[in-house]
Amino acid sequence: MASSANPTRDDFAALLDESLGGAADGGFEGRVVKGTITAIENDKAVIDVGLKSEGRVALREFAMPGQPHGLSVGDEVEVYVDRVENADGEAMLSRDRARREAAWDKLESEFGEGKRVDGVIFGRVKGGFTVDLDGAVAFLPGSQVDIRPVRDVQPLMDIPQPFQILKMDRRRGNIVVSRRAVLEETRAEQRSGLISGLAEGQIIDGVVKNITDYGAFVDLGGIDGLLHVTDMSYKRVNHPNEVINIGDTVKVQIIRINQETQRISLGMKQLESDPWEGVAAKYPVGAKLHGVVTNITEYGAFVELESGIEGLVHVSEMSWTKKNVHPGKIVSTSQEVDVIVLEVDSDKRRISLGLKQAAQNPWEQFADKHPVGSTVMGEVKNATEFGLFIGLDGDVDGMVHMSDIAWGISGEDALALHRKGEEVSAIVLDVDVEKERISLGMKQLEKGAPAVGGSDTASAASGLKKNDVVTVTILEVRDGGLEVQAGDDGATGFIKRSDLGRDRDEQRPDRFQVGQKLDAMVTGFDRSKKPNFSVKARQLHEEKEAVEQYGSSDAGASLGDILGAALKAKKD
Repeated sequence: MASSANPTRDDFAALLDESLGGAADGGFEGRVVKGTITAIENDKAVIDVGLKSEGRVALREFAMPGQPHGLSVGDEVEVYVDRVENADGEAMLSRDRARREAAWDKLESEFGEGKRVDGVIFGRVKGGFTVDLDGAVAFLPGSQVDIRPVRDVQPLMDIPQPFQILKMDRRRGNIVVSRRAVLEETRAEQRSGLISGLAEGQIIDGVVKNITDYGAFVDLGGIDGLLHVTDMSYKRVNHPNEVINIGDTVKVQIIRINQETQRISLGMKQLESDPWEGVAAKYPVGAKLHGVVTNITEYGAFVELESGIEGLVHVSEMSWTKKNVHPGKIVSTSQEVDVIVLEVDSDKRRISLGLKQAAQNPWEQFADKHPVGSTVMGEVKNATEFGLFIGLDGDVDGMVHMSDIAWGISGEDALALHRKGEEVSAIVLDVDVEKERISLGMKQLEKGAPAVGGSDTASAASGLKKNDVVTVTILEVRDGGLEVQAGDDGATGFIKRSDLGRDRDEQRPDRFQVGQKLDAMVTGFDRSKKPNFSVKARQLHEEKEAVEQYGSSDAGASLGDILGAALKAKKD
């Protein structure tokens, strides 16, 4: 049988198809198969996968980027069959496709288990880098390269290193990996190990790695701790670089370890003796001290009494005379000053100091130098609706009430006689040190004016005395009463609203007009010896006299009859 002795081409095809499980008809295509390297020609490997022709695969497909291929003739490798035969009659094989398919199978398994995978950064793309995961190409975002921003990634390229798969989609061929996640996990493990060897209160040496406005980070041998600016020294530290510099080796104490956040708080001042111990006994209230201004704020100035001990001079305690002024206009930084201790709170580490208390009270000084009745000179600082403010010795002001400017004219007219900046003379009428007030009078310097400091009943030129009933002329009508003048050119005084009459209706100042005359009784004199008048007191006095005069002879008469008779007799 010729057919058996001489097989035809169809017989060979059937035998090949049988040996390859049907691959001869194209079943090989799209599969990963094993082949043997039969030769290495230049930059390609010749591989026999059992097809009627061999295939060629570039050697670079058998090595990781930057690594040698390490292949030899006779080695068995896995390749992917793109086509059984191309135009040249060769099999189209791909090692990359084979590795990719195998890699995807492996990566899906490792991703599901949360395992790290090895890869090599081999290229740069928009927004990040490409990573070869043993055949599968993954994307490494720029933010996932390192814990801190990396300026130059070149040293990290073409080096096998671990990555963490963040996301993968085989259908779309997308894989996203992170190198940062691996570093953070490794660092966390290292930190946990290092922290377990540390304890609160422990004293340890460290190296300053970084300085910020609020403190410094100190390397404790693989783990960083924060040295806050407030824990660097007991004295005021405006910026950490006043105390330490990057690269300095410092001795610190571990103040606190947060096991949850793995943060370590450090301190340097805790290694020094606390200057606040016994501070209350050292700086008793009332003690006068010498210090240096270290800081100025809107609300006051801080004064250093010794290293680590500062007190606050509140703006209200800075000057006797300069009110509502920024502290920087009274003192300056580094200025040496004398202060008085006002209050000490050891628990809150606060000392309240007074700057003005270290100098003599200018009102006390003025009162000692210028007693009541003495004459002073000063410049008109300001004119208000009720008087003049006069600048006096010791940087204090005195006030001349409008009624004490001149005799015989209204307060408004008297104010109009003087202007700001004018030099005037006045008499000291009263000094109230506690209220920081000085009352002055100018009309008292006029010839024939009442003597200041005399008896309470005397009224000098006017001849007024307490309980006198006189006719007064209204000079001014105010809400609180009437400004009046006795006679045509006598002393001026005031009738309070409540003294305008016995009944409430009579006590309305708007019932009266300037220039109107009325009878009133002198009830006394104020500190400046101005008379006080009262219509009500005059009414009560007249009623009392009437009762005394007519009450005994007209016992049966009514009070109205008595008063009527008294008034009639007075007219007669």
